[in-house]
Amino acid sequence: MRTTLMNNAYLVRKLGAFVALSETELASLEALHKRRRVFTVGRDLVHQGQSEHTAYVLASGWACSYKILHDGQRQIIDFQIPGDFLGLRSVLLHMSDHSIEPITDIEVSEFLVSDLMEAFTQTPRLAMAILWAASRDEAMVVEHLADIGRRSAAERMAHFLLELGARLALVGLGSKKGYACPLTQYLLADALGLTAIHVNRVLRQLRESGLVTFRDGYVTFDAYDRLTEFAEFDPTYLDQVGPMLS
Repeated sequence: MRTTLMNNAYLVRKLGAFVALSETELASLEALHKRRRVFTVGRDLVHQGQSEHTAYVLASGWACSYKILHDGQRQIIDFQIPGDFLGLRSVLLHMSDHSIEPITDIEVSEFLVSDLMEAFTQTPRLAMAILWAASRDEAMVVEHLADIGRRSAAERMAHFLLELGARLALVGLGSKKGYACPLTQYLLADALGLTAIHVNRVLRQLRESGLVTFRDGYVTFDAYDRLTEFAEFDPTYLDQVGPMLS
């Protein structure tokens, strides 16, 4: 089982927030990691409108999911970190409704709908954990809508950085002190509905207020509790309090 934990460390940590995974369930997860692939920056691995039933688990690196509008504009939906599923809906629906591209070089495990169905049949609790992960992703999208619709630019940025920190902490890649982050100001602007100039201004405002510093690819929480209060960040929607199924 040592190989399983090495191959699936981030996914095991993530799903373990919902289900205390057994040896059988860990073995079933390992079966989803038989096919490993590498994608470089700028090479989409899921295309909006594709009908191929292939999905992935992100093993290393960062990616983003996005939609292209009829006029050619792009809207980033979310960013994916190690342990996240990529294109999961594309194996459950007839057609993918969004694209996914790496924002760093990434390594993924590729699986087909048949692989997923076999895992679900053998380990129903694992199916529940993956359903939990999908539901949690949906809850984040709802929160992002609230960000864009009702929060100021500074509150939106603070809330996003806190949420990303909580997600990374779950898989062992962050803490309340901070985390490494490869996102550019242009990517942040695309995701948060701001301009790059506005993102720069907001980050400076938060830094000068002694709340958070984003510099040289690293987010530092200078005053985590005050930042949480400022953003009205309640992590309940992330549902990371511990396994519901033991």
